[in-house]
Amino acid sequence: MPLPLVDWLRAQDDETLAALLRLRPDLAVPVPADISVLATRAGIRASVHRVCADLDTATLVVLEALAVAGADTAPAPRDEVGRLLGPDVPAAVLDGALAALRERALIWDTEGGNALVPAARDVLPSYPGGLGRSAPDLLDPATLVELLGGLAPDERRVLDALAAGPPIGRSRGSCDPAGPVGRLLARGLLLRVDADTVELPREVGLALRGDRPMGRIEYTPPVPATVERGADVVDGTAAGAALDVLRRVDLLLAAWSRLPPPVLRSGGLGVRELRRAAKEMDVDEPTAALLAELLVAADLVGDGDGAAPEWMPTTASDIWAAGGPEQRWSLLARTWLELPRLPGLVGRRDEADRPIPALSEAVRRPRAGKDRRRVLMGLAELPAGTAVRSPGELGGMLAWRAPRRGGRLRDEIVAWTLAEATVLGVVALDALSGPGRALLVEGVDPAAALRSVLPEPVDHVVLQADLTAIAPGPLLPELAHELKLMADVESAGGATVYRFSEASVRRALDAGRSADDLRDMLATRSATPMPHALSYLIDDAARRHGRLRGGVASSFLRSDDEVLLSEVLAHSGTRDLELRRLAPTVAISPLPLTEVLDGLRAAGFSPAAEDVGGGVLDLRERGRRIEARRRPGTRAAAAPAEPDGSRLQSIVARMRAGDAMAGMRRSVVASPAPNNGADAAPALLQDAVRSRCTVWVGFVDSHGVAGERVLKPTGVGGGMVEGRDVVDGAMYRLPLHRITSIAVLD
Repeated sequence: MPLPLVDWLRAQDDETLAALLRLRPDLAVPVPADISVLATRAGIRASVHRVCADLDTATLVVLEALAVAGADTAPAPRDEVGRLLGPDVPAAVLDGALAALRERALIWDTEGGNALVPAARDVLPSYPGGLGRSAPDLLDPATLVELLGGLAPDERRVLDALAAGPPIGRSRGSCDPAGPVGRLLARGLLLRVDADTVELPREVGLALRGDRPMGRIEYTPPVPATVERGADVVDGTAAGAALDVLRRVDLLLAAWSRLPPPVLRSGGLGVRELRRAAKEMDVDEPTAALLAELLVAADLVGDGDGAAPEWMPTTASDIWAAGGPEQRWSLLARTWLELPRLPGLVGRRDEADRPIPALSEAVRRPRAGKDRRRVLMGLAELPAGTAVRSPGELGGMLAWRAPRRGGRLRDEIVAWTLAEATVLGVVALDALSGPGRALLVEGVDPAAALRSVLPEPVDHVVLQADLTAIAPGPLLPELAHELKLMADVESAGGATVYRFSEASVRRALDAGRSADDLRDMLATRSATPMPHALSYLIDDAARRHGRLRGGVASSFLRSDDEVLLSEVLAHSGTRDLELRRLAPTVAISPLPLTEVLDGLRAAGFSPAAEDVGGGVLDLRERGRRIEARRRPGTRAAAAPAEPDGSRLQSIVARMRAGDAMAGMRRSVVASPAPNNGADAAPALLQDAVRSRCTVWVGFVDSHGVAGERVLKPTGVGGGMVEGRDVVDGAMYRLPLHRITSIAVLD
């Protein structure tokens, strides 16, 4: 009788069991009470299906060969499995596949060969190896060889087609006894399934395939074609992409703080809002969906809790925006790597033939993070600066390594991952960048890796006569802030182009800068003299700016120019502001100051706000915010972490202890005269202390829950027994009145 799986598992050492739990973490949730529970779980169909998703093509073929050999009912010798694989498969490949299956407890060693868990039949194809069901009593081998040798050409074509797999075929002429199918049925070379379906018996298929019963086997992974890009070129391109994605994220946060898009009634972001966000960032809609997903996952954007919830930045976004580019990028990249969602699904049709919206539950895929990491790990095997020629090349290699993973989206996931990684700078030119490699290594800071490839910040710009300034690289933070205040970004890339306009200069003046401040800053930070056109623009804007002063009264206007104030009051565009003159140089309004200033600007005037001291007051829109749901910098885990080595050893120890307890329990049940009840407990325990015997004790705790321990008593007195547990080695004290049964163990 073959050795059962539970006995084989009990015979393994602790390291082997820990390795099994590492490869199949679902077996340890919850922690098995003993090894018999572990063996039961290892044979469950769902668990077998899950572990087979990580097997490569060669190992799966060996698993199918074991099924063809009937290893689920009787052990299959290694030589029989090797014969089924054929002469093309080296012995090292077979031994490696058997070892991989054995490590995962899908097979185990017995005296007659390798035994297979019966649930593997449910996981494998309906016809393992493309072979039909066995019919050993239909034809003896000698007759089969004779029949195959006398086949007509049309009969041979039918059998060869079925022998190549699958072994099932439909034929309208199967009922015609004169046709090739009818003749094959009459001779027993085909079996009838129904009126129109026939099946090729396994024995016939094996005979037709000759010395390759499982057919041609791809036992080595395909090697993707590569292109050498150069590590410096890849890292430089990735650094530019990282800076560009940060700039686009800033644009999206600013846009959603000004005008938050509504949350769909079914959850998610509407198609028009996604299109508007793509236009705001100047990207395509898939990229806009990716960035929106990342911002929500990183808790930089959230949905409000009001009656009409909206997507808007959180308070954590302000903290994130204050960090350096490497820290900001690191949060986005880590969030993307662990994201349990597939942004590539956005825009596709769901089961109801409706487009899938961004930020909706339809995009959630719990295994997306693992699939994303698997694609990047495939790239990480190539030398630095080496790229795959196409996503299909990488997809072919990954498909060989895990053909059961990914389902219908397997190839698309590879393409989506490469495209998304390129947007973030994790991948550049189809090669893994230096920061991308650091992202995959536990304990390595990807922010430091990005910092090492970013160009050094520059402290100057180049002013041009067409009212533009060129930043030849990333600017120092304070210079970037000032330049963003007084100019608008016209184009970004390796060099950023800023354009000055009356509106942008007025924005700086509104923020409290004077014309002298702007000229001095540009004169000291420009590598070229200030163009006269820019100087005139600043002077002209400053001359008009602030001639009208507003305050809260609810609001007031004052101007040293009485004629100007009269012009304001007489202007048709200011009638709705409800201005009333109090003095030749002062007017008031019941409206808020911001509305008065906006109305004056719409009428063509250029007012400025002032504080109680007469200084310029910055009233720029700060945007709306909601509270962050997590602390800044934290991320939601996509999946529970796999147990570490110490945790696995603890689980194995608990299973061993459970086995020991079960064995002792069996010996108590088999005991001819166990001593039960609390009355006999003191005397029996005192005898056990004197003779240093081990006892099994059944008890109830203070909550009335039954329990049991195997103790080596060390002392009895004061209504308590004290002893060392032989399973975990700890000292315990039990009240005598809580003992329900007791027995001495030999």
